[in-house]
Amino acid sequence: MFRKLHPEAEAKDPFILCSYTSILAMAMAIRSSSSANRLLNRMMIQGNGKGRISSLFRPILGGSRHHSSDGAPIDAKDYLVGGGPSTMKAAVFWEAGKPLTIEDMRIPRPKVGEVLLKTRACGLCHSDLHVIKKDQHFPTPVVLGHEVTGEVLEHGPSTDPATIQRLPVGAHVVGAFIMPCGGCFYCIRSQEDLCETFFKYSRGKGALYDGETRLFLANTGKPIHMYSMGGLAEYCVVPANALAVLPSSLPYSESSIMGCAIFTAYGALKNAADMRAGETIAVIGTGGVGSSCLQIAKAFGGRQIIAVDVEDGKLENAKKLGATHTINASKEDVVTKIKELTGGRGVDIAVEALGKPQTFAQAAYSVRDGGRAVMVGLAKFGTTAEFDMVHVVRRQVRIIGSYGARARQDLPTLICLAEMGAFDLKSAVTQKRSLEEADETFAALDRGEILGRAIVEFS
Repeated sequence: MFRKLHPEAEAKDPFILCSYTSILAMAMAIRSSSSANRLLNRMMIQGNGKGRISSLFRPILGGSRHHSSDGAPIDAKDYLVGGGPSTMKAAVFWEAGKPLTIEDMRIPRPKVGEVLLKTRACGLCHSDLHVIKKDQHFPTPVVLGHEVTGEVLEHGPSTDPATIQRLPVGAHVVGAFIMPCGGCFYCIRSQEDLCETFFKYSRGKGALYDGETRLFLANTGKPIHMYSMGGLAEYCVVPANALAVLPSSLPYSESSIMGCAIFTAYGALKNAADMRAGETIAVIGTGGVGSSCLQIAKAFGGRQIIAVDVEDGKLENAKKLGATHTINASKEDVVTKIKELTGGRGVDIAVEALGKPQTFAQAAYSVRDGGRAVMVGLAKFGTTAEFDMVHVVRRQVRIIGSYGARARQDLPTLICLAEMGAFDLKSAVTQKRSLEEADETFAALDRGEILGRAIVEFS
């Protein structure tokens, strides 16, 4: 809970010889005296370059005003514990066929290695929609939303000092949907996108990595599952490994899509396809992830970037995001047209970003001999796709699955690319909605009416 002891206290104060439990007991005993203020002002944690009173003691002192070591006033109202709200609003999905409802929930509490955020924005993704439609097994009731930006409010108790220094209180951060544990078989081999703990607990149980949720209804205490961090809520708890600090030069709300849409696109093109400058690429399906693939492909120096969709509006938008050519799959044969545009060979890379058997096959047949077909789109569990095995074997076609990127390695890189202007976050976000509009926005997403990405924005 504590960042460090104040240097004067370390040298002079006999209280540092006591355990923190003993100090807490003493503070409770003298809560009404000025000694409490002097004691607690010596117990500091780092935040934005200024000392901060540990949140452990704020409930004891209530809302009284204190000062940091540099004389700057510290007001408990600036912090959640001891001065902030005890409940929040969140959108809860209960069961298939029923709308999301806005519920009062308890403010979630972070545990070791976790961070409490005040949510600024959360993207609305087809992955959420798969849960709503029961295409994929996931426990309910659940708070959806898995790409967020927000402000760091608090660290869980016993969080290591390096993490607190990296993610200081008050910092604006972006959160990735794959939240690596950092210690499993795959994480220690730099394959965080395959994190065993994430798939076992987050995707398997709707919980964080102690097997428990952080979300509870305010009136009954009923536990509510979390889809990743459960970002469709005014506050959320995120494992620190999934967070990176967002510079002030980037748009606060729109940057939320770096947590999934752009994160997934980067993982597909950089880690799975190993895309090089001068290569040709086709992106089949130009929704949130597909349109992000177009921007990443342009940033990586794609020579030909072919966008494929069935909606002319999406294809027009694709041109703004980097597509050099477009194909309307409802009017033309996709494989034939791609080969026509590439001198009869096919593209170096084809990305399937829709999750349908037909588009899976189109991606496999659209690549040149020795090309890479990267499958990103999710489908209903049990869905299968067919392709000619002889073609794949003889033509050395590589079919690669890709779910996302690697938070600790790739999220900071994405932020740097965004700062350099490699892709345009504001153009990628086409709609901003309120939390109360989340259900209808998911319905519009299901109808194919959302160009690019829609986000829920919080005040």
